[in-house]
Amino acid sequence: MANKSKSAKKRVRQDVKRRLRNKSVLTSLKTQLKLYKESLSSGAENKDELFRKVVSSFHKAASKGVIHKKNASRNISRISKLS
Repeated sequence: MANKSKSAKKRVRQDVKRRLRNKSVLTSLKTQLKLYKESLSSGAENKDELFRKVVSSFHKAASKGVIHKKNASRNISRISKLS
């Protein structure tokens, strides 16, 4: 294997950090979405609060570059149709 340059090693370190951070954000998005869908089916009283949290999380993930802006918009549109 060829020797890696200093910048290539740094990129690898950055990629590892970003991958872990992105995975954490995506996992929390999935969890919040699941909780919201469960609250809809059970008729929970806090579904409006959960909806705001989910929408906020999708916007934040899109602004941080974890997911694409249009992916966030599509998901928000779909969950708003559910409620």
